[in-house]
Order: sequence, then C-alpha cells, then structure tokens
Amino acid sequence: MDSPDSQTAPRKVLFISNGHGEDLNAVQIVKALRQQQPQVEIGAMPIVGYGNAYRNLDINIIGPTEALPSGGFIYNDRFKLLEDIRSGLFTLLWRQIQAIRKYSKDCEAILAIGDVVVLLGAYLTGKPYISFMVSSSAYYEHRMQFPKLTEWLLKSDRCRQIFTRDRYTAELLNKQGYDKAIFVGFPAMDALEITGKDLQLSPDLPLVALLPGSRLPEAGNNLQLLLDLAISTTPLFPDGIQFCAAVTPNLCVPDATGIIPLQQIAAQRGWEYHPTGYLTHPQHQLTVCCIDDAFADILHQCDLVAGMAGTAIEQAVGLGKPIIQIPGAGPQFTYTFAEAQMRLLGASIQTIGTKPATAATITAAAQAIDRTLNDPDYIQQCQANGLNRIGGAGGGDAMARIFADLFLKTDLSSTDKQSSRQGS
Repeated sequence: MDSPDSQTAPRKVLFISNGHGEDLNAVQIVKALRQQQPQVEIGAMPIVGYGNAYRNLDINIIGPTEALPSGGFIYNDRFKLLEDIRSGLFTLLWRQIQAIRKYSKDCEAILAIGDVVVLLGAYLTGKPYISFMVSSSAYYEHRMQFPKLTEWLLKSDRCRQIFTRDRYTAELLNKQGYDKAIFVGFPAMDALEITGKDLQLSPDLPLVALLPGSRLPEAGNNLQLLLDLAISTTPLFPDGIQFCAAVTPNLCVPDATGIIPLQQIAAQRGWEYHPTGYLTHPQHQLTVCCIDDAFADILHQCDLVAGMAGTAIEQAVGLGKPIIQIPGAGPQFTYTFAEAQMRLLGASIQTIGTKPATAATITAAAQAIDRTLNDPDYIQQCQANGLNRIGGAGGGDAMARIFADLFLKTDLSSTDKQSSRQGS
C-alpha cells in the first residue's frame, strides 16, 4: 500500500535527448504532456548542447550541459570526435549519466529521444522507457540495421514502445521483429504555429525562404552563401522575387564585444544592415528580410526553400515545399549531410554540388530555383511527397497520450498497464 507521502508527491518523468532536432521534437511532446497531465513533474537531460529548447519552456535541466566542438555531428567528420574528447566529452557524459540516475530514482518512466546514447542512459536508470528514434529511418537504406547494443536496448523488456519518425520505418521494424514500433506522427511539425507577424511581403511575387541553420558560427557562414544565392537568383525573375531569411536569434543580438553578428555578416558581403530586420544591397537593388521570431510564418508563406539546415528542412518538406540545398563547410551541413537528407526526404530535395559551395554552385542553384518555381507539376509532387515522408501535425500530442496511458494512469496497476499494452 502506498504511503500518504507517495500519494501526494508529484509523479516524475524524465526526457533524455541528444541533439537540436531531438530537443525540438522532445519539447513538443513535453508541451502536450503538460496539457494532458499538468500535475506531472518533468525533468530533461539534453546530452548535446545547452538544451535551449527546454530552457525556453522553463523545463528543469537536471544535469550539466555544454556545447562541444562537433555539435553532435561526429558522423560528418570523425576527427570532430577527437576534438570532443579533448574538450571533455567522456567527463561530461559521466556527469550526465550520474545526474540521470540520481533524478530517475523516483521517476515513473523515461522518454529517450535519439540514438544509442540516450537509450543507454534510459536503461541504466532501471526504469521502463519509450524510445523515439528521431534520426533513424528506413528511407536511408531501405532496411534497418542497428548496432548490437542499440538492438538489445530496443528489444529489452524495459523498452515498452518504439516511436518512429515515419510509417515506412515502423512497418519495416515490425517485420524485423521490433513488434513495439509504431508511427503516430513527427512532433516537430507541431512547432509550426503561425504568429501572424506582418512580413511586409507582396502576395503577387514568389517568396524564397532562406534557412541557414541555427548553430553558430556555421549559421553565419551559411547565411553569407544564401545571400549570394539571392543576388544570383534575382536577375532570373524580371517580374520580381522576394527573399526572407529565418535566422537564429543569436545572429541578431550583440555578442560579448558588442557586435551584432548579422550586421557583421552583411558588411562582409556588401549588404547594408537595418535594425528593423532588413538587409539591402544597393548595387543589386535587393532587399532580404531577416526575421528571428517568425520561422513558421516564413515557412508557411514561402513558395520554395533554399536551405542549409536539418530539422527546419524536414519541417519544410512536411509542408510540401520544394527544397534547394547547397553544401557548406560544416560541421553540420556538408554534402554528406545533404545527401543523407535527400535519401530521407525524397523527391522534395535538390542538392546542388558535392563540395562546399563555390560561385559556380551558387549560379547553378539560382538556375534550379528558376526551373523549380516554373514547374507546377513538380511542386504538386513535393506536396504529396511531404505528406508521405513527414506527415502532418499532431505527433507530439499522440506520443504524450501513449506515454501517459502506459505510465501515468492512476487507476491501473503496473501489471494491468503491461497487460493492456500487450493486448492493444
């Protein structure tokens, strides 16, 4: 029988994630869980980076966070792993695992969003857990082959459910013996709530969204290339074309030296910076709006995306937008990453060039924008492809509801809950 203290103490759950995209998906589930179960105490342990997505929602970060050199993208460049190790990777991971084990002692369950690292962290708590394999998809290789440790952790009795990022992956996993795999949606699509901000755009001209990514300093370098692309594209549209860049807020606030990064980027490429959020290029008579608080508005209103990002590109595909990608110098958005995006997201993606973008790459990308915006059949194909590869909104709510049904129902014993799950 539960003691009076255990009956009145708030029930606790823990979210573990490892990456910007993983954090973004996680917080959409957290938002839904807070609405469904407002009495539940939620902790989070972002393994990669500072976990700003959690911090922006005032979610309790239970352990140490740090931004290491690779930004979590060691698969793009294995030498980045060595840099991470020299910067204290193993010490940080050890401290994070210790924090996870301490916080989870009186948790009901764990939601692990990411790869083997978060799965192992969830397993070491001794608690039941759900896995959301955000970065894994059967679309990459048309098969699912995990490392032995990942396979073991997914097939453990403690792993009660496996969420996948697309339906194809769930179907293939079930055929391979992972009978707990289901697809209920991609939570990142829930983050695309329109703010209604006036972007001061002309409804009669095509709009190209520029997505440089969010990780500094890479996002700044990417934005410079995308501004060059805007210059090269404009002459191809004699009737006019518009550009709007969705930039990270870190580009728009002064750094430690008092310099606004966006202003510095503009100056390096011959643009003039306006504090109202616009860049103008007098020589080319071109204006680009740079907005840091209306990402969803830009994405919904644009006709095409020119991007060098990860999750933001996936969201754009989900909305049915055609995507033109140009590889950068990384560490994230290299050709390796872009090529993987093409396999994951299918026909919606066109990647121009196989090496860091040059002037010739920019010219070819501008021509691809012109060709794409004048191909209504292809644009319609992108709309169908987005629904197939990503799906619509509602994934966060569905995942939160399943999580709550499995672990937070007060009228069921743990035995009843397990029986209910097996019978569903």
